[in-house]
Amino acid sequence: MAEEVVTETMEAVKDQVVEAVTEAVNATAKVPATTEGMMVAYGSLVVMALFPIFVGSYRSIEAQQKQKENSERTGEKPETMRPQDAMMFPLIASCALFGLYILFHIFGKEYINMLLTSYFFVLGIFALAHMVSPLVLKLIPSAVPMVPFHLKFTQGEGEELEVIMDYNFNTHDLVCLAMCSGVGVWYILKKHWVANNLLGLAFAVNGVELLHLSNVVTGCILLGGLFFYDIFWVFGTDVMVTVAKSFEAPIKLVFPQDLLENGLGATNFAMLGLGDIVIPGIFIALLLRYDISLKRNSNFYFYATFFAYIAGLLTTILVMHVYKHAQPALLYLVPACLGVPLFLGLVRGDIKSMFSYSDHPEEEQTEDSKKDK
Repeated sequence: MAEEVVTETMEAVKDQVVEAVTEAVNATAKVPATTEGMMVAYGSLVVMALFPIFVGSYRSIEAQQKQKENSERTGEKPETMRPQDAMMFPLIASCALFGLYILFHIFGKEYINMLLTSYFFVLGIFALAHMVSPLVLKLIPSAVPMVPFHLKFTQGEGEELEVIMDYNFNTHDLVCLAMCSGVGVWYILKKHWVANNLLGLAFAVNGVELLHLSNVVTGCILLGGLFFYDIFWVFGTDVMVTVAKSFEAPIKLVFPQDLLENGLGATNFAMLGLGDIVIPGIFIALLLRYDISLKRNSNFYFYATFFAYIAGLLTTILVMHVYKHAQPALLYLVPACLGVPLFLGLVRGDIKSMFSYSDHPEEEQTEDSKKDK
């Protein structure tokens, strides 16, 4: 009898040891972060957050010009976010967030992530290709022939003919797309954090570059609404944190806090959502375009708000480190990104011109005239 008890005890101990070893091998047991590791992780997140805002803001200038030219040529309205859209955005984002939370609980995160990974795989490849194409296309040797292609899809006939897609590209673009597809496949197969960050940075750069606010008022409405949205879903419920941890898609930037101990195979991650980059980023990009409209040869408001964003992000990290709890980054970023430019505009006497600035003033004048009628 005693021998049987000893045998069972030994088997139980053996099973526990095997389970612990398996967890270690599979990297499911997190290594406690050291002070140095946390500094490297948070510092890297800050740098990665600043890159899309800075690059995307300057690229938004060319994107705005192309929008204007396309509007003049085709007569189509430029795609910008207007005050009505900004008011609805927090509500739409809340519904999407809570919907994902429910889906994760009903179907399990494995099946939902499988579907979302496929979706973001395709989007990520094109986003990455768009981000790196100016650099990659210069590096492609001239020996590779540049054969042009024209892809056009239409619907209907005669006067009802409608162009659904009209896209010009060449063989060099295909080479760039193939290289970016390699990163996408790497992410699909390994879910490696480096591949995740490459795709995440591409989404962020494209977001800041292509998502345009119509004016400063729209930016104030959007950031103000998302300020309360972020606070409610982080402090009021566990929805935001649960979805962020369950969502396995490149919608966040991550960096391991145990990189110094485990190298590229590290698993204890600090994270920053792309929304905390793109949302303030599109407002900062708007201020850069406003600076250029002033023709003072100085991007004063852009750089002032850019550094205010850095201060807000560092404050978020400091509070999160002190209280050991996830923080709504927009709680600190919104006051910084709105308060600094508005205060400086008031002091410098630019507040009126700042609020009257618009990327496409002719469109707003047309809408105002329609309302008057």
